[in-house]
Amino acid sequence: MAASIPPEEATNLSGLLEARIRRTPDKIAYRRYDSEQKSWRDHSWADIGREVARWRAAFVAAGLAAGDRVALMLRNCVEWVVFDQAALSLGLVVVPLYLDDRTDNAAYILAHCGARLLLVEGRFQNRKIGEILATTPGLQQVVSLEDSSELTHWSTRIVSVAQWLARGEGIEPTPRHISGDMLASIVYTSGTTGRPKGVMLSHDNILWNAWYASQCASFRDDERFLSFLPLSHTFERTGGYYMPMLLGAEVVFARSIAQLGQDMQEQQPTVLVSVPRIYERVYARLQDELAKKSALERKIFALAIDLGWLAFEVAQGRARWQPRLLAWPLLRRKVAAPIRAKLGGRLRFAISGGAALNPDIARLFLALGVPVHQGYGLTEAGPVVSVNRPESNLPASIGKPIPGVEVKIGAQDELLTRSRCIMRGYWNDPQATAAAIDADGWLHTGDQARVDGKGHYYIVGRIKDIIVLNNGEKIAPADMESAICLDPLFEQAMVIGEGRPFLAAVVVLNAEHWEEFARGLGLDPANPGAPDEPRVRKALLRHLGQRLAHFPGYAQVRRLHASLLPWTVENGLLTPTMKIRRAPLLARYRAEIEALYANFSLAPDQ
Repeated sequence: MAASIPPEEATNLSGLLEARIRRTPDKIAYRRYDSEQKSWRDHSWADIGREVARWRAAFVAAGLAAGDRVALMLRNCVEWVVFDQAALSLGLVVVPLYLDDRTDNAAYILAHCGARLLLVEGRFQNRKIGEILATTPGLQQVVSLEDSSELTHWSTRIVSVAQWLARGEGIEPTPRHISGDMLASIVYTSGTTGRPKGVMLSHDNILWNAWYASQCASFRDDERFLSFLPLSHTFERTGGYYMPMLLGAEVVFARSIAQLGQDMQEQQPTVLVSVPRIYERVYARLQDELAKKSALERKIFALAIDLGWLAFEVAQGRARWQPRLLAWPLLRRKVAAPIRAKLGGRLRFAISGGAALNPDIARLFLALGVPVHQGYGLTEAGPVVSVNRPESNLPASIGKPIPGVEVKIGAQDELLTRSRCIMRGYWNDPQATAAAIDADGWLHTGDQARVDGKGHYYIVGRIKDIIVLNNGEKIAPADMESAICLDPLFEQAMVIGEGRPFLAAVVVLNAEHWEEFARGLGLDPANPGAPDEPRVRKALLRHLGQRLAHFPGYAQVRRLHASLLPWTVENGLLTPTMKIRRAPLLARYRAEIEALYANFSLAPDQ
């Protein structure tokens, strides 16, 4: 921690980079894959500083003034950082967009925030860019990293990055005073229920959140972060970009999600910032591999998980040593070590946030020696609110509040938080701001929580998402959906039942596992009507029921509708952060849902 830069020294987010360059100019800051050279390329902090100076001059040449909004729609790369730092150093307000967001949503955000400039990658985005330009007349300039010559119709508003940077040559920008309370970024939330809202975060909000989070573990200046969660996600931006800069650590930009496993093994990161979906995929892959092994091998694996978990609990001080742990060193070497090696073998911190991580998945990773730490936060809070510490890790919990952050439980068991990291409000939406932050400065998260006797918090539901059956029983669907998706047959799930006599579900089947499942029933998996056959529905319900066996009797799914069509961002059924959008899903499956509840006087599992 000796190399860490405190917020008082940085004073703002661009000052953070300047302080880092002063301290360790020649140290590697970023590593990226050069597809032309087919090799990894390193960039020092001094390299980044020189590039930021070029981009800063181009911003000045474009006539942009402090407070102007500038947006970017890129995958994680060095240019993302350089654009951000150059803009922040001039008092510009950065608006990140998700690379794979729907065109209409991106256009809405650009228009809503009044963005004057947008940085894009180009080529595969060209069609999207053309549609955006057609619907956002206020967007004066689009800068493309790649060739955009085919967009000839928009030649006056789109320019290559080389041309844009050339406009700034010879310009020496006058330094601008950037205070910590100045607006740094407008980050639009995912919009699970409607149009996204623009969260206004100041330099102080983000900088202090990164600092507070860095105090929760013994992070070192030789850490290697693997960056793959989109930088447009505040969790990655704070935890995987500003915090490494604060620490003086190295960041490797992963090539793609498809190549993530290979990058993990080659680059051997020590810190992974991720959402649960990545851990879920690894878990599912392990389950698939186990299914192909012999009964003896599966028994040995189960024993390894059992003893690994016991060893973890002993290390945490929650269990006593037992003689059967004498077998653990051998199982750790033969079973756990090869799996850890597939993750690079050097992970010190695997941080999970953005959504709830299923405790069974966390338990498996911890038993294997993968140090998973679940945390909690939201964009409006900067974003990190709480996290499990290495010395006190309860994977079913969201941990304890990070330093500098207050947490309490209010009416309806709602989790409230207050700190200097709380947003300034929602852009051009004072009514929503007043509803989110009360007169005493407490941010109302909308999540229901409880706290144990040792200060660990647990999310138990979401106020708006709680399902109330017609008999008054209340159910949090997210926990059930997570449990269902532990079964590799079910790719996605939505539990429903508000005001109904029982719970039902709409599920998306995994194509590969569906094929095996259907053939086992003597059916043609290519038949689009097969999932709707009564005997298939009964078989799927039995399968699903196994995952919900530990839930109360009233929290059981009695009927389901199965589909093979995935829910995606493109079809409007997922947010860019991969959360399901309940209202659009309910609208999409309205007829199917009504059919599930037709003739409900019959036994509900008929």
